[in-house]
Amino acid sequence: MSVSASPISPSDPPGSSGSSDSLTPPGSSDAPDPRSSGSFDSFNQAVVAEFRSNGGRVGGPFEGGDLLLLTTSGAVTGRPHTVPLGYVRAEGLLLVIASAAGAPEHPQWYRNLLANPVVGVELGTGTFDAVAVPSEGPRRDRLFAAAVRAAPGYGDYQTLTDRVLPVVALEQSGTEPAGAGSPEPREVANLADKLLEVHTWLRSQLRHVRAETEAHFARGPAAATGRAPEGRSATGGRSAAGGGPAADSGNAPALGLQIRQHCLTFCQGLTVHHTGEDHGVFPALARSHPHLREVLDRLAEEHRVVTRLKDELVALVSDIGAAEPERFRAELARMSAELEAHLAYEERELLPVLALIPFPPGR
Repeated sequence: MSVSASPISPSDPPGSSGSSDSLTPPGSSDAPDPRSSGSFDSFNQAVVAEFRSNGGRVGGPFEGGDLLLLTTSGAVTGRPHTVPLGYVRAEGLLLVIASAAGAPEHPQWYRNLLANPVVGVELGTGTFDAVAVPSEGPRRDRLFAAAVRAAPGYGDYQTLTDRVLPVVALEQSGTEPAGAGSPEPREVANLADKLLEVHTWLRSQLRHVRAETEAHFARGPAAATGRAPEGRSATGGRSAAGGGPAADSGNAPALGLQIRQHCLTFCQGLTVHHTGEDHGVFPALARSHPHLREVLDRLAEEHRVVTRLKDELVALVSDIGAAEPERFRAELARMSAELEAHLAYEERELLPVLALIPFPPGR
């Protein structure tokens, strides 16, 4: 699930100026204009290098400012892209604003995280993976107001563009929602421990999506019928993010960005896990433990079933404005049942063998 941090690579897709964004301090003219790509890409690279060589500190117009490095995976290529961004904290959240200095289009890093929600964050001398979740409706407006209080220039940027500036929360990956009662992390000493660690993460992410979905449906009839209010959304479509009836008042969009981002995170994590098993773990076990071949064949077949269900979920959330909430809810329930049965069978059959294999290898 890790997103590798790397220096900035060419924008994705080529020719986009979107890899540059909020390093022009709100209200400052001391840095290159993010709306011109060439000079700003070079400027970004210099800031990234300075940040990494000085423990998260930079000089010049950003000295003493709140700065992080965000690494996204390209929406088209999947290549890692790193950009330095200003951040604010509000309501216990780590937030970045997709301002692009008030440019008419969203920055590329924002489009990247809509396609691949798991991002890498470098903050000071620390690094962690996070799930990037754009806020919507009254919550977005409240958080943006907090950002403007901390850095008033963001308000100026909003006046320069017709789009609603997205407010993105960076939620540290691998954690459960508050009150979920997740178990304490356990030490990983062998492949059985590693398998349980991955399965625990998958179960927690799926519980997270289901809890958000139920809360979404509980907000009112509009959430269940798919009727979206008028206004502009952080994705550029029409929803509660920029005006009209508030989502919190019962007029929620068909499916929220929060549900979408966590659903994609779960589905992408599941793909990585099953790909690793199909092409690495299972063939190795078949060679070393021939008596498990029938079990491994069944697990491989179950992978194909789960993949089909996963692809249906991804298709449902690919167009958030047109998604059918009731169908999404039903498909999510089917995925949950199929996946839990699959994980339980895999654990029952493979954990005794995997417990004998040290992890990491050579330990």
